[in-house]
Amino acid sequence: MATVAGKLRGFAESAVQRVERQDWLEPITERIQQAIIAAYEAGGVTGRRLRDALHGTWLGHPLHPVLTDIPIGAWMVAATLDLLSRDGTRRYDRAADAAIGIGLVGAVGAGVTGMTDWQHTVAQDRRVGFVHGMLNVSATALYTISLALRRRGARATGRTFADLGFAVALGAAYLGGHLVYRKRIGIDHAPRPEWDDFLAALPERELTESIPRRVDVRGVAVVLVRRAGRVYALAETCAHLGGPLSEGQVDDAGIRCPWHGSRFALEDGRILEGPSTYTQPCFEVRIRGGQIEVRSPSAAL
Repeated sequence: MATVAGKLRGFAESAVQRVERQDWLEPITERIQQAIIAAYEAGGVTGRRLRDALHGTWLGHPLHPVLTDIPIGAWMVAATLDLLSRDGTRRYDRAADAAIGIGLVGAVGAGVTGMTDWQHTVAQDRRVGFVHGMLNVSATALYTISLALRRRGARATGRTFADLGFAVALGAAYLGGHLVYRKRIGIDHAPRPEWDDFLAALPERELTESIPRRVDVRGVAVVLVRRAGRVYALAETCAHLGGPLSEGQVDDAGIRCPWHGSRFALEDGRILEGPSTYTQPCFEVRIRGGQIEVRSPSAAL
């Protein structure tokens, strides 16, 4: 059993590596990505709000993985009911059809949110994400055909298409897991240290108004910002995909990541604009003896 599992794992990892090496996908994925970006930008403020909603900024967690559970779960139910129906009984047919229909609705939502997240990926991650999406589109098409066949009375053929769709969906899910757990797409990239005491960060005289400054405090990158006579400190690594906030733009209320445009409040790190779905860690600041010092907000509780 262990040998079989090892071979299966090796095959899956080899398949992912082959996808990552498909350089011919670059111009295709780049054009599609630019079209998605342009579509949201054309919507102005409304487009930006829709984009952020689909990312899950309101949820505090990416929305895409929440919705992917719907088709996978519904189609798993359908597969179970189909298995129970293979002895010729018809009492599970309507339930199986309903489960497939629910899965198709969920697949649309998962597809739209996944496409919205995918627009921020690059290089190998973009290629793997593209294939992940195309496999999910294929699985959805197979289940659509299956449902149509079932309603026409060709249930045996319909079950075959559903079996194929489920196998393809599992392959797509593996690629999705690779992007999350191996490539860290969609997870919180910002460090969240807990320091019990104030730590020296920078002499106050070295911090210029509205110019973000990166400093290292106990091995953690921190960005310091002086704005309107007050000093703010946030984690320098953007929670979205690890962009350098010290290279971003500062305005009256926030700082914007230079990579994908996430904007965080200087006051408390809350999300002012996506695509980040995670708040940015911020630190308590004090100035003592001409030195800027920082510590974790939790240390003051």
